[in-house]
Formats: sequence, structure tokens, C-alpha cells
Amino acid sequence: VSTAGGLVFIAAAQARTLRAFDIANGRELWSDTLPAVGAANPISYVSPATGRQYVVIAAGGHFSIPGPKASAIVAYALPKK
Repeated sequence: VSTAGGLVFIAAAQARTLRAFDIANGRELWSDTLPAVGAANPISYVSPATGRQYVVIAAGGHFSIPGPKASAIVAYALPKK
């Protein structure tokens, strides 16, 4: 998923990691370890109550990828402007 602020979030790898890249130069800016493989597309939304932007991903693992299985929905708040 990409944001209006020029970030791309991806977790489509066998590693249990969600990463953020700068869309302009491809540089990795941030990463965090997930409880299981994030074999799902992250989503982004802005809370109507607070105006804060979030990135959310389902991290449940995958039947054909070794590693832990989980039933996790993980949300990250983007920094305030």
C-alpha cells in the first residue's frame, strides 16, 4: 500500500517483517517484526475521530511458509504531521 506522503508499506516476503520504503528513492525507512508472516496486503486509513493515519496488517502466517502461526491484526500509527 502507498500513502499520499510518499511511503510504500509491504510485508510480502517469507520474513515476519513489515517494511516502509520511500517511494522516491526506494530506501527502507522503517521496519518491525510481525508475530507471524504477513502474507496479506496492508491497508491504510485515517481515523475520522482523531485525523491520525494508521497502517494495519493481518499477520497469521501461511500454510506453505515455515514459521509460527498467529491470529493477529497489527496496527501502526504513522507519525503526526
